[in-house]
Amino acid sequence: MATDETQDLVSALLERHGTTYAADAGIRLADEPAPLWQLLVLSLLLSARIRSSVAVASARELFAAGCGTPRGTRDLSWQGRVDALGRGGYRRYDFRTATQLGELAVRVLAEYAGDLRRLHERTDDLHRDLQQFKGIGPAGAAIFCREVQGTWTDLAPYVDELAARGADRLGLPTAPERLARLVSPEDLPRLVAACVRAARDKTVVEDVRGR
Repeated sequence: MATDETQDLVSALLERHGTTYAADAGIRLADEPAPLWQLLVLSLLLSARIRSSVAVASARELFAAGCGTPRGTRDLSWQGRVDALGRGGYRRYDFRTATQLGELAVRVLAEYAGDLRRLHERTDDLHRDLQQFKGIGPAGAAIFCREVQGTWTDLAPYVDELAARGADRLGLPTAPERLARLVSPEDLPRLVAACVRAARDKTVVEDVRGR
């Protein structure tokens, strides 16, 4: 059973740093083709060595330009994708990423009819199978799995090495099952996102621990 101190820390962590990256990007995550595609796009963008705020802003620009579905992404010109990435500040990788997004859309349409639920139904290792997509490596696959576990609950609890590192910094359990017991199932993606932020930024730890 968690102590009162631990519960207070978790409450503060969720309140101050518990917004998922999908929510930051304006994605209303649900078991539906469009938001699942949008999460895949966001995971690709977050995979690059670029600030997460830039990746999130660029995702929003892409979705506004028509990339909220695989078909819309395929049909938007390469230059249109480049321009949207530029508006989000994603300039260092814009040409390559615009190409990858087009290729990703074509493949998801061809192999899954634009619906990533079909991948979920077929796979016995989502983290592995997401890496079939060019631009989605181990880090991108982990991002997708962390965020989608509240929707595809068979994945939960999904706590990768980065999230576990953040949990350790915060003084929280690093074992997935023990960490998950600290929150309701719907709040687990938020807690994991907050742990990732703690792993990347020590001021998150200082903020919630009052130091």
